[in-house]
Amino acid sequence: MVLETTYNSKEIKKIINDLVGKPFSLYQAFKMKGIGSKRMIIDEVSPNLSKYLNTVSDLSYGSIELRPNGILVAINKGLRNFVWVIPYYQFYMYKTNGMSIHAQGKFVHFKNNRTHKENQSFFQKLTRLKTEYDYRFPHVDTI
Repeated sequence: MVLETTYNSKEIKKIINDLVGKPFSLYQAFKMKGIGSKRMIIDEVSPNLSKYLNTVSDLSYGSIELRPNGILVAINKGLRNFVWVIPYYQFYMYKTNGMSIHAQGKFVHFKNNRTHKENQSFFQKLTRLKTEYDYRFPHVDTI
């Protein structure tokens, strides 16, 4: 589910919290050594996400935030902000000349460059959290 988060809204905040859980506390975020990725360049997206990217030849940027039951992929389009809400049970990640995130029939591929290399520890943390979630709540794909 993609939501516009340019302006704060209680309804959107409630939807996000219901799907992927409330944000980690400051203590938990400090203990985990951060819960957000650095800004990365979006290389390619699925056709149903292309309307959320810049239409001119500008680069499109995105970042990822960890939540207890999923992730938030933030995409900036000019002055507007969008968040793709992905629960862990729908989330798949592939390392293909960068990093590709798939869920809900959509995907985002982040370019393999310096910022991607700086996010290696973040991707390891993301993989660990996804694995822990799959062990706690096994579903058909993980059996």
